[in-house]
Amino acid sequence: MHKYSVICPICKEAQDPMSLTCSKGHDSLLHTSYKTSQIVLKDLPGIWKFYDWLPVNGIIPEGSGKTITYKSEAFAKEMGLSNLYIAFNGYWPEKHASMMTCTFKDLEAFPTMQRLLEGLDKRIMVVASAGNTARAFAHVCCITGQPLLLLVPQNSAHRLWTLQDDTSSICLVTVEGDYYNAIELANKVSVREGFVSEGGAKNIARRDGMGTVMLDAVLAMRTLPMHYFQAVGSGTGGISAWEASIRLIHDGRFGNALPQLHLAQNLPCAPLISMCSGGAVTKEVLHEKCPRDMYDDVLFNRKPPFSVNGGVRDALKATGGRMYGIDNAAAAYAHQLFEELEGIDINPAAAVAVAALMEAVKNGNIGHNDSIVLNITGGGMQRLHRDHNLISITPDMRVSAHDPEAELKIVEKVAEKFKR
Repeated sequence: MHKYSVICPICKEAQDPMSLTCSKGHDSLLHTSYKTSQIVLKDLPGIWKFYDWLPVNGIIPEGSGKTITYKSEAFAKEMGLSNLYIAFNGYWPEKHASMMTCTFKDLEAFPTMQRLLEGLDKRIMVVASAGNTARAFAHVCCITGQPLLLLVPQNSAHRLWTLQDDTSSICLVTVEGDYYNAIELANKVSVREGFVSEGGAKNIARRDGMGTVMLDAVLAMRTLPMHYFQAVGSGTGGISAWEASIRLIHDGRFGNALPQLHLAQNLPCAPLISMCSGGAVTKEVLHEKCPRDMYDDVLFNRKPPFSVNGGVRDALKATGGRMYGIDNAAAAYAHQLFEELEGIDINPAAAVAVAALMEAVKNGNIGHNDSIVLNITGGGMQRLHRDHNLISITPDMRVSAHDPEAELKIVEKVAEKFKR
């Protein structure tokens, strides 16, 4: 057996390690089975400390960021919680947090890129994003030189910056439309010759990379937590936490109970909440405020992996999980309170998770002595701006989501940019 194998949870058969789907056509998220059953930290930088449980056979040394887990004092005291741990993802020198894009999407981008490099794949990677994922993949592609096509909504272009001087490996296309429109265009381009999709929720490297948030928290706490809080758009982060928890139970040293997932979305743009209640998402999709007036539009995904085998529905069911709908006012209050008490700025999406925790405390969904992990999925951006010179990534072109020739125009622009 190699370091890992990729398994379909329905037919239980091993798949090609680079596959995104089951060869027999089963509607499932493939999962990774690792040869090493107990996690042992490696003497490697950043996320690569969890090398044994990442689907890679090498590392990108510059990927030196990872989650930093610490026990909260001030915010925990305010909430009346005795066992609250913060899983911080971002830039915070005093805590030795060095995720230089200020988002936990770095945890997805580096393993995904490493797998592409291992396969000697010279195709152009295609990524659709509302901003954070795009910034993370731009960061790693600037480091490795891997050509990258980014498609982001026009209103998200301001989130695209890097610390790297050379951005020549990136072709940035802004889309007049929302995140889903960018995804649709990316899907069309990625099936063309010379392009490759990063895979989204189907990509085991993305999920196992995000799963290191739970790994870091559990190793800091020395036990699985009772509760896990995170704000989600697609819900893939929640799936990742669930999958990592299953591995930690099989490890045998951290307990045998899955943490309860507490996943939050931003009202009224909360498709997962509608799906959980058995409703359709038409209202959310068509709502004039979505994603325009959201507290953080990166949390809006019209078609999350809910009903697929191994998806959000299964994760919530397995963990007895809950969904929270957080309005803008609640998110803003939680944002201000957390920053004042913990002493670091956080991204708006993380504030939605903080608000969910506050609601759970208020409603008695958690006990005051329960062990809790709060995933701050991004933070330290204001601090980074003070400490470093950020370079904006200039768009190469803009297309309309309703232009029937948008796909062809993008392909032509990429050919021109990369001389292909």
